[in-house]
This record gives sequence, C-alpha cells and structure tokens, in this order.
Amino acid sequence: MMAKIGLTEGFTLIPEGTHVFQIVDVNYKEDFGKMEIIMQTASGQKHTERFSLLDKQGKPNQGALNAFSYFAKQALNDFSLTEIDHDDLVGHYLRCVVEHEEVPSNKNPDKILKFVRLGKKESCDGFEEAPAPKENPEPEEAPKQEKASKVTKQPLDLDKLLGL
Repeated sequence: MMAKIGLTEGFTLIPEGTHVFQIVDVNYKEDFGKMEIIMQTASGQKHTERFSLLDKQGKPNQGALNAFSYFAKQALNDFSLTEIDHDDLVGHYLRCVVEHEEVPSNKNPDKILKFVRLGKKESCDGFEEAPAPKENPEPEEAPKQEKASKVTKQPLDLDKLLGL
C-alpha cells in the first residue's frame, strides 16, 4: 500500500502592507546569543524575526540589543521595562509594515531573492480579522441533543418487554 502525503500550496511571502502578527514561539540560545521569534498572521502565514544578541567574540551586539529591545517593548506595550524573560513575548501581538527586500543570491548572482522585512512596529491587542483555523483542529464536541424516537415517546412497559 502506498502512503499518501498531503501537499500544501507552497511557500508564499507575506504581501507588502500592514499586517498584525501574533508571537507564537520564541527560541533563545543564550550561549550563542541567538534569538528566533516566530510570528503568525491571522491567515496563518508565518514569519521569523532573528536577533544575534552576541557578536562573534561573544560580546553584546549593541545594535541587535537595541533592535530587540524596541521590538520587545512594542510587543509588550511597556517602554519602562529594563529586562524580560524571552517567553514573556509569546501570545502578544504586533502591527507591522511588511516590506520586501530584493538581494542577489550569494550562490548565483544572477538570481534575485526576496525577503520579508518588518518596518514600523506598534503594539496591538489582537488580530483585526478572524484568525485562520488551526492546522490540526481538534474535533468540536457536537451540541448534545435529546434523541427522540418512536419507542422512547411511548411509555416503556417493562413487563411486556421482559415477557412477564
């Protein structure tokens, strides 16, 4: 028997314009100073913001720290913060301007690659449109309805049923 593998519509860039993103996961490798913030639009498109908080010598990368600090303070809507736990970001929303950046490929200079860059960022309370359904939704429990049948509508005669 052959296994069937479902196919997707493929990778598509998030269109340019203003979009609301929810932060769905944060991966931080403290030893290397690498942070990945996985964000998702209401339609389910994902984007990952990456920050290298340490330079190659293992010293703080001030530019990346400044960019991350601004990002985190916007996401948490609190500019008085002096430190956070990276997991505090999960579940928060940002409204961002998506721009596409075109750069030549390192492997093939004739090939142009497009990348999503997040411009202006501001905090927000949630999606402006309904979120996309989950990829593997759990089946919803059907509302309980009383089952009516001809047998249950009439009084039940146990004596007759048991042959007494």
